[in-house]
This record gives sequence, structure tokens and C-alpha cells, in this order.
Amino acid sequence: MILDIINKKRLGKELSYREIDYFFNGYLEGEIADYQMSSLLMAICINGMTDEEIFSLTKVFVDSGEVLDFSDIEGIKVDKHSTGGIGDKTTLIIAPIVASLGIPVIKMSGRGLGYTGGTIDKLESIPGFRINLKDREIEKQVKEIGVVITGQTRDLAPMDKVIYALRDVTATVSSIPLIASSIMSKKIASGADKILIDVKYGNGALLKTKEEAKELSKLMVKIGEVYGREVRTMLSDMNTPLGRCVGNSLEVLEAIDVLKGKDDSSNLFNLCVDLASEMVSMGKEIPEEEAKKLVIESIDSGKAFKKFEELVNHQEGDLKGIKVSDNTIKVRSTKSGEITKINALELGKLSLLLGAGKVKKTDKIDYSVGIKLNKLVGNKVEKGDVLMTLYVNKNTPDAKIDDIFTIE
Repeated sequence: MILDIINKKRLGKELSYREIDYFFNGYLEGEIADYQMSSLLMAICINGMTDEEIFSLTKVFVDSGEVLDFSDIEGIKVDKHSTGGIGDKTTLIIAPIVASLGIPVIKMSGRGLGYTGGTIDKLESIPGFRINLKDREIEKQVKEIGVVITGQTRDLAPMDKVIYALRDVTATVSSIPLIASSIMSKKIASGADKILIDVKYGNGALLKTKEEAKELSKLMVKIGEVYGREVRTMLSDMNTPLGRCVGNSLEVLEAIDVLKGKDDSSNLFNLCVDLASEMVSMGKEIPEEEAKKLVIESIDSGKAFKKFEELVNHQEGDLKGIKVSDNTIKVRSTKSGEITKINALELGKLSLLLGAGKVKKTDKIDYSVGIKLNKLVGNKVEKGDVLMTLYVNKNTPDAKIDDIFTIE
């Protein structure tokens, strides 16, 4: 039956709920091998899935573990998810902003996929930060300070956790059906009342075109309707990296700067304000313009950063202990002109080579390495100006400047 299911999807035929349930639960229970699941994932990646197959797969993921119930916590619980991109540290910024405005935020985040960084990886660069909270700890913390960011609990959609890890190393991360089922199963199981999805597209995202982003958006709204959840989506461009930094510790430090109001003009700041405003609009059921004023006030008054400090302290992190590598390489421009493009994908690949992400499941992440952009799109540069600084340890790959920066 295993080979029949793989072959059926290889031929582009629709799988029944029974077949999907049998195969995926068989993998979870160790009765189906990695190479067999990899074959099915690749067939799905190539041939896609119907809406009914996607609803079935989402149900299998949700039913593989517990569904959390936070109904006794006052207020509308609004969750946010990003489909991932280069330099995407938005959760670290948005969660404390929204929580500082009285909206409870229970955020269960994942690790990096491919060259895109994961929120949990970034948080682990904060010494001592606990990313595996138990259900009762999550509820207690939200009641005390209104916000928690944790890894997926062991019993929450465990099916997704094992598939997520396999997708990362089998070139199947960009499959729209797999992305939709993965995201929505976790959001539904984690007990959110309303869900906001930041769907990224471009060369530095899992989805390359705006059309794919729209397709995924519509699909997740449909899944939300099946489960009685309000789902809103925002589309954001990831052809250019988000913010100045790529790499775990560097991105946490950049997030702190945004929360402190030290960076109020970058694409990172603007996107975070837009996302936080949408969440506040959903949580307080107020117009987005009114929500945006509250978001800006939270940053300007220091409430947002104070909430971030509370979050880190409650999860036993030490912000003063964040370290970046002392070994740096300055990459200089070979000509004068204006920067018209910074290739997010190439920057992500470079960060992976430095050790900021995983190529294999068994790889260890070096939280202290990464890239800081000294120049951004629109900046004029002279020959010899520093374009970016590489923070390195063991791996010091050559930076292909012309592949990353377009200077005209």
C-alpha cells in the first residue's frame, strides 16, 4: 500500500483521507522510512494537492496531537505567522508591541527552513532563554505578562514537527499545500481565536511570485473557514532582505533597536508597524488607522521594549549575554554608483555557509555569525566603501559581491 500511495501521487491523482492518514501516521509511528516519506513529499511538491487533500492533511496534522484551549484567558487571542524570509525577525518585535496594548499573544514558533531563519533559532541565541514551555507554563505566563513565544510543544501537531524537519533537507519546503497544512495545523491546534499570516514572496522567500503568495493566502483563509477561525493575510516583498542583519544574535540585537525606536525608517520597521496594527485591529476590533496610532505610541513610549524585557526575563533569558563573533570581514565595493538591488536569496545562502543555519538535520547552528549590511538599496557608494560586514568563525566563504549587490 505504501508504494501504491506514492505512485498514485506521482501520477497526479487525488489521495483519499484514509490514504493520507495511513501514510503520514505510519511515518510518525516509524513504520514508514524517511526515503519513502521523502518520495511522497516530492510527488506532492511536483503535482500539488486538491483542496480536499489539503483539508485532509491539515486534519491529520491537527489530530496527531492535542488542541490547546485558552478560552479562560480574557481577550481575543490573535496569532501571527510569517512564511519566512531573509532577515525576518518580525515576531520578536510584533509580539511585545501587541501584548503591551492589552491583547494576549501566545506565539508558537518554529526553526529555520532552508536558508530562512526561524524565530526559535534566534531566541536560542539569548543565553538561558527557555523555548520549550509546558502548557501550564504558557497559560501562567500569558496571564501574568500577556505574551509568550515558545517552540511547538511536544504534543502539539507532532506530525508537523517531523515532516517540517524532513522538508528542510529534501528540497520540498516551497510546496504550497505543505506550507498551508503546516502553518494552519499549528495555528488551529495552538488555540488562537484569530490568525494573521504574513505571506512573503520573492527570491528570498519560499514562494517566488506574488501569484503563489495569493494562492497560499486564499488557501489558508479556506482552511480557517473550515475550522471557524478568522484568517487575514498580508503579502510582503522578500526580494530585498528585511532590515540590516541576517544571523541569529545580530537579528535579536536589531529587533531590540527597532523596539527602542532607534530604527524607524527601514523596511523592517514599516512592516512590523503594519503587521502589529493589523493584529491590534483584529484583537480590539477597531479600525486599522486607530490601531496604528496605538502601535506607534507603544514604541515611542518605551512600552514595547519593556514588554520584550518582561518576556525574556520570564523565560529566563539574559539579554546582556548575547554574543556576536569578534572575527569580522569587511566586504567593500569594487565600483562607485547607487545600490539598486540587494539579492535576498544570495544573502541567505551566504549566511547559511557562515553557519547561521542548517544544511543537514544534524548540523549545529552558530548563533554568533551572520551579516550586517552597511549600505541599503538607494544608497550611493564609492569604490572601497564597506557594503557589508561578515561575522565569521570557522567558515569564511568568499562573498560574491556582484551576485548580492547591484550597483549602477
